Amino acid sequence: MSEGCEDRYCFIAEWYDPHAAFKRRYQFMYYVKDNTVEMFDVKNHRVFLKRTKRDDLRLEDLYINSTVNVLSRQLNFVDYGDEFTRRKLANKKERTLGLIKPDAVPKMGQVLDLLFKNGFLIANMKMCQLSRNEALEFYKEHQGKTYFDTLLSCITSGPIIAIELMGPDCVSQWTNLLGPTDPAAAREQAPNSIRARFGTDVIRNACHGSDSIGSAAREIEFFFPSNGSPVQRNTAKLSECTCCVIKPHAVKSGAAGDIISKVMEAGFEISMLQVFHMEKANAEEFFEVYKGVVQEYGAMVNELTSGPCIALEIRAKDAPRAFREMVGPADPEIARHLRPRTLRAKFGIDKIQNAVHCTDLPEDGELEVEYFFRILGR
Repeated sequence: MSEGCEDRYCFIAEWYDPHAAFKRRYQFMYYVKDNTVEMFDVKNHRVFLKRTKRDDLRLEDLYINSTVNVLSRQLNFVDYGDEFTRRKLANKKERTLGLIKPDAVPKMGQVLDLLFKNGFLIANMKMCQLSRNEALEFYKEHQGKTYFDTLLSCITSGPIIAIELMGPDCVSQWTNLLGPTDPAAAREQAPNSIRARFGTDVIRNACHGSDSIGSAAREIEFFFPSNGSPVQRNTAKLSECTCCVIKPHAVKSGAAGDIISKVMEAGFEISMLQVFHMEKANAEEFFEVYKGVVQEYGAMVNELTSGPCIALEIRAKDAPRAFREMVGPADPEIARHLRPRTLRAKFGIDKIQNAVHCTDLPEDGELEVEYFFRILGR
């Protein structure tokens, strides 16, 4: 590619055509200078979309396994479209694994907030519970060390949160944000680091990070296997619960950590969470109760499929009603006038991009949680 074209990036994107029952493949071109996109149908060798302005797209939203909605089609990016794009973006999209250990799970919102503020993108995330055998496998390189049994006891003592992180020079950037292994040393040498702020000792030091690109690949595969099959036990309890979904626009804006912190500060338990990249059919199914009832139904589906969302199981006494109160009116403008302390008042933009979905009917709380963590999360 010539120097004059260096603001054009090319990806291979797929769209599942439900009528033809197969995946259509496109070349997807993104032009940074004027925020335009164009698409070419690979099979039919023709222009599918002429160069069109898309102010809602950013280069950082485009990476392998990301999703974008174009002309009512949910595109999944499966590969780089040329060597220029691969060369320019591969190091910017480096991946590593982070774990929030059981001792820091109560501070998960603050940890996530630090991730967003430091420019990390969360490609995948889930809460899970490690068995002793799983912990043995994950930490096998530490076997024989004097602290090994203590390490296993710590990591299996409660839920953990596994996070696939992405960003420029991600392995070393995450290591730097973590700080020294010993929180006491971290407080002296890197007082703003995660371990300095949230760690207790060298074992209960808040978070784990991969120490190399090779380790990162192995550890990401351990928690997020490429074949898509779940391995570790999820922590959903499916009782006395309600569903919360942090919508894609709120995730992209970096508000998810702050939202989670406010939910926990209000006394709610977050007993399960996971990142989902919603297919259109799943979003339509999840929102089916609103079809023909609210005129925004189609736009709600489009928003939920426009990028990664975070689903949470929220638990408390009378959880659906209590959490619905905290979320506030569907229209953030009304919420800001009448209920300024609610989540939608603080983080919502409009009735579609209103920060979070919550279960409306008390009897649907467990059903919506089950949809994410028993059906989609299988």
